[in-house]
Amino acid sequence: MIALIVISFFVAAFSVQVFMRRARRHARIYGADMPQRFHKGHVPRLGGAGILLGMGVAWLAAGVTGTDPFNVSWPVTTSMLTLLCIAPAVLGGIVEDVTQRVKVRYRLGLTIGSALLVCWLLGLGVARTGFETVDGWLAMIPFATVLFAALAIGGLPHAFNIIDGYNGLAGTVAVLVCLAISHVALQVGDRQLAAMVVCLVGATFGFLVWNYPRGKIFAGDGGAYVWGMVIAVACVTLVQRHRVVSPWFPMLLLIYPVWETLFSIYRKLARGQSPGTADALHFHQLIFRRIVRVAFADDEARQLLARNNRTSPYLWMFAAMSVVPAVLFWNNTYVLIFFCLLFITTYVGAYLMIVRFKVPRWLRP
Repeated sequence: MIALIVISFFVAAFSVQVFMRRARRHARIYGADMPQRFHKGHVPRLGGAGILLGMGVAWLAAGVTGTDPFNVSWPVTTSMLTLLCIAPAVLGGIVEDVTQRVKVRYRLGLTIGSALLVCWLLGLGVARTGFETVDGWLAMIPFATVLFAALAIGGLPHAFNIIDGYNGLAGTVAVLVCLAISHVALQVGDRQLAAMVVCLVGATFGFLVWNYPRGKIFAGDGGAYVWGMVIAVACVTLVQRHRVVSPWFPMLLLIYPVWETLFSIYRKLARGQSPGTADALHFHQLIFRRIVRVAFADDEARQLLARNNRTSPYLWMFAAMSVVPAVLFWNNTYVLIFFCLLFITTYVGAYLMIVRFKVPRWLRP
């Protein structure tokens, strides 16, 4: 399986370098007045295309020979079908990265459409929630299990897009999540599913070589959609195939991007704004503005880059607060629910303190 990581890494690293050199003129259309912009200069946003290529090549290599050289029992027809299902959503994100003209509702429609397609063709559904009453209702309405899965798969790409604010932030969170999924998949003997996310890990590392700490290229919407779609499909598949895995394992594993999204929707609605409106009040943006110290550099661009790079490790540790207990208690529903509530409480408390300029000691540099 290490060979799959190597393949995806080198293909992604080479592809990202090509896009980085060839797509600079497209970066000029990204407005300098965007509220979520925290960099100087024109940086290409096509890292997601390189991640897709690296992962896709490794997926196909896993089963194309027919002799199963990587011992993952993954037919090439299955990997090709999965790629075709997620392609509309990812390509929609890449078009947005190039043109900046694809509206949020259209991209949401593409991710939900891709999610419905993958659920239909691969037979995915969420039939377990950890609560017997709800599970009984879902058993009586099979279509509800597919709709539930489609909403989860179609929504997660946008959650990753929201936390993709600084160099290495969303990419490293995706790597942590994928490693956790692969660990649990191997625990239950599912090498095929482990290979699926391991290929994404290699491709993401190939992207991070150019993204962190130098910020030469960004993942863009395309990259966030690759991470979100593949991870969501892997989580739904893992829970569906193996009843020993708690349905709250993926919830705790992904509670950071999911809760960031839900909390953002709430605060925007509370202020009378559309949830699709971009702003600069996400948790990672507050960390950047009010906690990370100003870096001394020769010019403004280098100073901004240095602060940008110092922000991500805060959020890596924050994400690890959910990833670690998820891996330790992946089959214990009640403990996982407890840690989900603990994370939400910690997040809201830290957010309110930072907004009120009362930074908690554990967040101080």
